[in-house]
Amino acid sequence: MSTIRVRFAPSPTGPLHIGGLRTALFNYLFAKKHNGTFILRIEDTDQTRFVEGAESYIKEALDWCNISYDEGPGKNEKFGPYKQSERKHLYKAYAEELITKGHAYYAFDTAEALDTERKRYETEKKTFIYNWHNRKSLTNSLSLSTEETKAKLAANEPYVIRFKSPQDETLIMEDIIRGTISIDTNTLDDKVLFKSDGMPTYHLANIVDDYLMEISHVIRGEEWLPSMALHVLLYRAFKWNAPKFAHLSLILKPVGKGKLSKRDGDKLGFPVFPLDWTDPKSNEVSSGYREAGFYPETVVNFLALLGWNSGTEQEIFNLEELVTAFDLARVNKSGAKFDPEKNKWFQQQYIQQKSNEELTENFSELLRTKGITSTLPLNTIVSLLKERAVFSKDLYELGKFFFEAPTTYDVKASKKAWKESTTELMQELVNVVKIIEDFTTENVTTQIKAWITSKEIGFGKVMMPLRLALVGSLQGPDVYEIAALLGKDETVSRLEKAINKL
Repeated sequence: MSTIRVRFAPSPTGPLHIGGLRTALFNYLFAKKHNGTFILRIEDTDQTRFVEGAESYIKEALDWCNISYDEGPGKNEKFGPYKQSERKHLYKAYAEELITKGHAYYAFDTAEALDTERKRYETEKKTFIYNWHNRKSLTNSLSLSTEETKAKLAANEPYVIRFKSPQDETLIMEDIIRGTISIDTNTLDDKVLFKSDGMPTYHLANIVDDYLMEISHVIRGEEWLPSMALHVLLYRAFKWNAPKFAHLSLILKPVGKGKLSKRDGDKLGFPVFPLDWTDPKSNEVSSGYREAGFYPETVVNFLALLGWNSGTEQEIFNLEELVTAFDLARVNKSGAKFDPEKNKWFQQQYIQQKSNEELTENFSELLRTKGITSTLPLNTIVSLLKERAVFSKDLYELGKFFFEAPTTYDVKASKKAWKESTTELMQELVNVVKIIEDFTTENVTTQIKAWITSKEIGFGKVMMPLRLALVGSLQGPDVYEIAALLGKDETVSRLEKAINKL
């Protein structure tokens, strides 16, 4: 395979959607798999939709996911600049080159004139398309004489430059994911390439930049599939070699049909952005995966498996493994349903892989923010709680009873665990606990078990109310471990408090 150069080319019109992040990831994986270059290009030709802070958000999201670009704004600017607004001086010459070659033309139609045409078509129950069937009857350099066209240009009359779509041709195109695609060119409209405000449209800027930046493969979302014919025709008109195309399927809603949107996340309570985003106009905050407690490795893993599979049963992949396994041929044509619960499962797998030391560091910081100081062995506590945690912040919720004695007791658990005879049993247990000298988990386990056996009663009659007294509910790790960590005095104190309350 020749030199691989791929680009992620978002518009800075708001926060980067999780679907856009997946597009960036697939470009990154493809580039790294083939020792190629992953490029970031900011497509900001539409200045009316530009949003302050969106570009830096995009870069921060890529960095957080450890899929930073190799070449782009401020980095290895071999083909810079990498913002289309800074390249606008380039595009007009290419648009005029197409006019010279007979593949484009000046169009002087006013917005009002085009609106009148659309309404006329509507009354005839037709759809207005500006192309081969009506271009000669509209106001452009194909219907006007050369002198009339020159006069309009000399008078600085507003114009756009339109592509001249071919007539009566079946265009055959190849897509790595979707295979052979054929289009009847008679159905294509003559798209605007250059606008009256002196800026190119996405279509022209995109093609020119991909050519000048020597892009080998265009890997982008399904929403650009309808533009593929125009882009292929533009490459042909310029007599340039076209890159290979691969159009990724949509990420679908968790329920129902259609593309995943922010509204779905708001309704079902999950993020659709990698990082928190504050709208600069409304100050509305949209939640992100980073702030929700997900690890970047988790997000990369679950995004990679949305629409791609390795052909194996493996589900947990680190970034290096993804690079090795990734193949565009294994990307699905059909949309991938977003599953917030499965994403949490991925997060749980990753938290289990974290070392106790790393989690203890996170846990210590969390305790500090809550103003809690403790002499308890946090590393041991983390090792007991880790298995049930999904996020680092869960460690506190799962184990706050280590730092705060319960003041209330779960009602349902109390009814289940605390019977008429329980108070007397717990008073006896207090005496047993008091005489345990070396208060280790092993000794606590041995002596309490021996006492239960000597009384010839079921273990549940003691263990459930003991857990309730120590924790406030029937949740938590091994109850002997809890007692040993709390220590003899605290265990006795909590038992006596429960006896008095329950």
